[in-house]
Amino acid sequence: MKTATRVFFAAAMVFGMEVSAMEKADPNRLERDVFKTDAGELKITFIGHATLMFECGGKVIHIDPWTKAADYSKLPKADAILITHNHYDHLDVKAVNAIRKEGTQIIIAGDCLEKIPDGVVMKNDEKRKVLGFEVDAVPAYNIVNQRPDGGPYHPKGEGNGYIITFGKTRVYAAGDTENTPEMKALKNIDIAFLPMNLPYTMTPEMVADAARTFSPKILYPYHYGKTDTKTLVELMKGAKDIEVRIRKME
Repeated sequence: MKTATRVFFAAAMVFGMEVSAMEKADPNRLERDVFKTDAGELKITFIGHATLMFECGGKVIHIDPWTKAADYSKLPKADAILITHNHYDHLDVKAVNAIRKEGTQIIIAGDCLEKIPDGVVMKNDEKRKVLGFEVDAVPAYNIVNQRPDGGPYHPKGEGNGYIITFGKTRVYAAGDTENTPEMKALKNIDIAFLPMNLPYTMTPEMVADAARTFSPKILYPYHYGKTDTKTLVELMKGAKDIEVRIRKME
């Protein structure tokens, strides 16, 4: 990976056809990036919102599948599904059922157990092997942003972000969180997905603060709703060794 800061403005144009943020994604139109890892080629598919699909070593991992983001009948079945927390746009039982098969491992945060009783709970800071890949559960929670009643949108101790290690390549999907001390203490992250959906997660300033602290080689803002990604791009100018890539992940 090149060390100079680069910015990629990838509009929702794939094969010359526009993908509306409100329509279900056609697998043939989805954006994908491919990386070489010690475990083989890693293909990341940007389905939309907080929804990602990783393919590596013949295995398929779905993150927070959501039926509003994709027609899951047209996507590969999951060898593993990782759910960050119980909000409807992250925990969608219909989407989970559409892509699970016999033997699918479903990894969940503790607040998801009621809806997915056969899921395997990972607590904050827990590590485990999933499909032979190491998975770390990183705490995901609010520090600043609160509901009108004064409670956090995402209480500490409930939600997870996940670091998946493909060979030696560490990929961090943060879930719904702010720039927590646990996030800023991360080391050796190659690819990071950080949420920027106001007012529930981070401002561009929070994302930039976290990224400049733990220095992922590649930074993707995701689950960013109507937040202007250009603000983050400006904030990250001059951040050496961090490549900012913008994909259609509203």
